[in-house]
Amino acid sequence: MLKEFKNFIMTGNVIEFAVAVILAGAVGLVVNGFVNDIVMPVVGEFSGGMDFSNMKVILTKASGVAGEEGYIAENAIRYGAWINTLVNLIIVGFVLFIIIKAYNKTKKPPAPAAPSGPSEKDLLIEIRDLLKKQK
Repeated sequence: MLKEFKNFIMTGNVIEFAVAVILAGAVGLVVNGFVNDIVMPVVGEFSGGMDFSNMKVILTKASGVAGEEGYIAENAIRYGAWINTLVNLIIVGFVLFIIIKAYNKTKKPPAPAAPSGPSEKDLLIEIRDLLKKQK
């Protein structure tokens, strides 16, 4: 069983999949940085200087000083962060769409079907005509 597991893990597909997952995580960080640091400030500027990442509905205000006894942290619904996540999703979807579209253009079109020989009907007609000539 251990040998089978080793063979499974060492196959190319599993290793390629692991590399793809690691790269996907790195790309996710790049996209998050792009959305949060480049796109959202521009969107905020066009929407009147709003900073979406700080938008929230406070359910319970913080009380006390952080790190001291009796401190209660703020409890809030951070819908601005959710808006950033939606923009992130749209950008990732668009980038994937562009990548797949470019990949599909690089694929060779299917070769045209080789012309087939005469059909069965044509062959039967030819045989009939040859038989008529022999009479």
